[in-house]
Amino acid sequence: MSASRTKFYLDKQNAKWSGVCAGIADYTGIDVTWVRVGAVLLTFATSGWPLIAYFVIAWIANPKPTGLYDTPEDAKFWQGVRSNPKRSAHAVRSTFRDIDRRLADIEMYYTSRNTRLADEIDSLR
Repeated sequence: MSASRTKFYLDKQNAKWSGVCAGIADYTGIDVTWVRVGAVLLTFATSGWPLIAYFVIAWIANPKPTGLYDTPEDAKFWQGVRSNPKRSAHAVRSTFRDIDRRLADIEMYYTSRNTRLADEIDSLR
């Protein structure tokens, strides 16, 4: 499932023409307005090859499936994974370390005040 969340898709819901700029914006996390302005400026500044690339991408890329992300936070997370996978893995590890530390604090709190519970936990180990 995660491979489909890291692919490039045409974003037909936010499309003005065929969804290429909206798909690039969704893939990178950049505002779609800036992607569109950049595409227009690049087309005028060069000999027109960005327009050809636009049509090729529109022809090759698949439309974005519905229900790909559960929440907006989920979409932001996957944009971060696409932009820098190493940083995302570090953030996940950091989150797990924090959860582990908080669970250890909770265990220490309950076992230091309740010797019977501490004995039960030790017997389970």
